[in-house]
Amino acid sequence: MLKEKILSRKTGIITYGLTPPKAVNTPEKIKEISHKQIERIKNLDIDGLVIYDLQDEKDRIEDDRPYPFIETIDPLTYSNEYLNALQMPKIVYRCVGKYSKNQFNKLIEGNAQKDMFSVFVGAASRNQKVSIRLSEAYKICMQVNPNLILGGVAIPERHIKNQEEHMRIISKQSNGCKYFISQAVYNVEAAKDFLSDYYYHCKNNGIDMVPIIFTLTPCGSLKTLEFMKWLGISIPKWLENDLINSEDILNKSVSQSKAIFSELMDFSTEKGIPIGCNIESVSVRKVEIEASIQLVRDIKSIIEASVHKSKSNK
Repeated sequence: MLKEKILSRKTGIITYGLTPPKAVNTPEKIKEISHKQIERIKNLDIDGLVIYDLQDEKDRIEDDRPYPFIETIDPLTYSNEYLNALQMPKIVYRCVGKYSKNQFNKLIEGNAQKDMFSVFVGAASRNQKVSIRLSEAYKICMQVNPNLILGGVAIPERHIKNQEEHMRIISKQSNGCKYFISQAVYNVEAAKDFLSDYYYHCKNNGIDMVPIIFTLTPCGSLKTLEFMKWLGISIPKWLENDLINSEDILNKSVSQSKAIFSELMDFSTEKGIPIGCNIESVSVRKVEIEASIQLVRDIKSIIEASVHKSKSNK
């Protein structure tokens, strides 16, 4: 169970992430989209489903967004009303700043019949106007629903600039976060630097490490690559060059994603850092979505092989 794996800080949690349909769609179109998603996901051997909550990030970056921002269905509404057929835990993202306190209270209220998982996301930039700050959201959660299994966002690439990302998540742990999901990872060195600082700080200060779930996403076109860069995903120049000049950009990106996660698994297993993987597709193109589904299976095999190898070496 996802709850048990999180609370016991297990390695190998694997999830699949998706974005709800646009709110402008008709109910019939939403049902059609959800049916396709259910058919793709229902046979995957995963621990849970991640459902994103989008916010307009125009204050974060001056460059025009490659795709226009369009409001999506509320992630909890989408989970409850359209994805009931998927009998698995669902981690609902919350961009806390766009809700009033009353709205936020209602969104995170507990349900005694089932476990509730959520990842709280703060403002996209310092300039963004918000109704609730992330620090306030943590306090509200403790008051309204202390049993909510709370997660946070980790951005390993941010560690390159300020060398403080490990301290950010340790601070979030003290506010109740029991796991973290990263932004999509294409820079393995940034991820390892972040993990290393996190590991040694926790080791030297008697802090329990919690699961760090790294996100992987296929890149199947130059337009997807442009969008990923706009999202702030750090792609080393050599890799960007390889992707741009590849005869098969999708296969190249998937191969690189598997290599990155294999390296992170080896690095983390040696130190006993609990890591997992979240797979998503930032593109709505069928070929990229299908590649993300296959990537789930491939990552599952990598995790199982690593766990088997670790047991054999003991």
